[in-house]
Amino acid sequence: MDHPLDRPVWSTLSTRQRDLALGDARALRFAPRYNVFGAAADGSAENLAALADLIAADGNLWVVESQPFTPPPGVAVLKTAVCAQMVAETPKPGDPDFAFEDLTDADAPQMLALATLTEPGPFFEATHRLGAFVGIKRDGRLVAMAGERMRPQGYTEVSGVCTHPDHRGRGLAGKLMRVVAGRIKARGETPFLHAYASNTGTIALYESLGFKTRREVVATVIGRA
Repeated sequence: MDHPLDRPVWSTLSTRQRDLALGDARALRFAPRYNVFGAAADGSAENLAALADLIAADGNLWVVESQPFTPPPGVAVLKTAVCAQMVAETPKPGDPDFAFEDLTDADAPQMLALATLTEPGPFFEATHRLGAFVGIKRDGRLVAMAGERMRPQGYTEVSGVCTHPDHRGRGLAGKLMRVVAGRIKARGETPFLHAYASNTGTIALYESLGFKTRREVVATVIGRA
């Protein structure tokens, strides 16, 4: 039996976040307002064709698999990247004196603006509802945040980590990640995340927080041919 993180998108959309997905037993994708990830149930022609049908005419889908993705007819590969998939069986504890706040729907416009500016990954109007987010504000303005995204059985992904350029170099992202990872672990799950394999500096930061590379996965952006 495959490990749930070998196919994290399918493992997520077919279980704990099924209510946020479009599609059926053949293929699923997050509803566009939440995210852009999708997956077929397997590599059969029927199921890959069903995945292709979930690609918006003017949009794309992101597929994350343990093996390179072979597109079905009518689908073009727009970009691929090898990613390090990292897990934290024992995340480093957070700073008890670190001040942060839980973010809510009222913070959604600022969250989207910060993610649009810093590009931590796909982030849309309802991405903040995929899981709990925490952040730091200065004079009422959100300057750093981190939260949760995909939630396969037994795991939750740390994602949406970003800091405004004017506030970088102070360790805010790392401290927020420790909060998020600690909360995930406290509820009996294992935190995980993805980083581009070529980004050694980022991987080193995540290692300092207790994450270790589990395996490499391939992220593929697909669109209609």
